[in-house]
Amino acid sequence: MSPAAEEPAAWLTLPAVAEHLDLTISKVHQMIRDRELIAVRRDGARRVPADLVATRGVLKHLPGVLNLLTDAGYDDEEILRWLYQPDDTLPGGTAAVALAGDQAREVKRRAQALGF
Repeated sequence: MSPAAEEPAAWLTLPAVAEHLDLTISKVHQMIRDRELIAVRRDGARRVPADLVATRGVLKHLPGVLNLLTDAGYDDEEILRWLYQPDDTLPGGTAAVALAGDQAREVKRRAQALGF
């Protein structure tokens, strides 16, 4: 049995994401609808894992991974668990951390394999 998925170390509210990316809140909502970003309900509000938001935008390969996992039948909570499932074969120990580094394509390949 694989270890339980961890929660992200930090969360951003949608207004905080908008401020961080210098976007309107409606643009953040659009990004979530378009699967460019993932938000789940925590403490009564929709929140985004902070490490999925880079300095100038969302992580480059995140939208592709989100779309692949959605196409494989994953809902937002399952996607979050997949991204934060401990994995010693990835740098940083989770797919979410590896997406920010040079193993992003490997994470995308693994997500793609789930559809088959």
